[in-house]
Amino acid sequence: MIGRLQVAHVGREHVLAVLEPIWTTKTETASRLRGRIENVLDWSRVKGYREGENPATWRGNLDKLLAAPSKTKRVRNHPAMAIDEMGAFMVSLRGTLTTAARCLEFAILTAARSGEARGAMWTEMDLDKAVWRIPGERMKAKKEHRVPLSDAAVALLRALPRPDDDHALVFPSPTGRTLSDMTLLAILRRARLEATPHGFRSTFRDWAGERTDYPRELAEVALAHVKGDESEAAYWRGDVLERRRCLMNDWAAFIATPVTQGAVIPLHRRAAASHAG
Repeated sequence: MIGRLQVAHVGREHVLAVLEPIWTTKTETASRLRGRIENVLDWSRVKGYREGENPATWRGNLDKLLAAPSKTKRVRNHPAMAIDEMGAFMVSLRGTLTTAARCLEFAILTAARSGEARGAMWTEMDLDKAVWRIPGERMKAKKEHRVPLSDAAVALLRALPRPDDDHALVFPSPTGRTLSDMTLLAILRRARLEATPHGFRSTFRDWAGERTDYPRELAEVALAHVKGDESEAAYWRGDVLERRRCLMNDWAAFIATPVTQGAVIPLHRRAAASHAG
């Protein structure tokens, strides 16, 4: 469709002709492809091969012509919460006084996998530098992952009781062991929500792709997804920690306030964090 065109001649109609046939049937592939086209055209503009706006950008451009990726995904292994429901949910979650609720909140703020958050130890946390270093043995890719902590995530950690043993769990169960994944899932089930702890990672990715101008590759690194091509590999080599910190602070700010006024999602409250799960 565009392979033989000079980059200066590629317009929105060409980009749409490439994406529309697969947008609803192969949404993830189409979304990645859109990002690649955007990167190529951005590079071409900087190098002086084309001028004007990038016809492959999402916000304020293709988002007016194509359905949001989050609304075209018909099947998900991990049911995810809608982007605009996050603010109201976080209000209720923060009013739930359990260790499990703080663990789920931390996982959401960091876009971490449930197991990574549940197994977090104080020795991994550098609150002064606002960085969480997850050792490779606890990562799916078996590689150390550095997570820039948003101001909200740091505030959450500082509010928790911290034992003298730095190797202690940040979010221990009442018996001192690692919380189970079912403990976090129970928070959502009690609220009768069709979502899973892992599904919040999908919500984060949808938000980054649909509501921000951050490169898709930056969100993929934040999610600790294995690098897929040279474009993503460049982000991994530099780790781009501070750019990711901006991303995570923006995410924390977005979910801090309900998007619309409405009934707050009720969650089961408990009187003390020691009675978690």
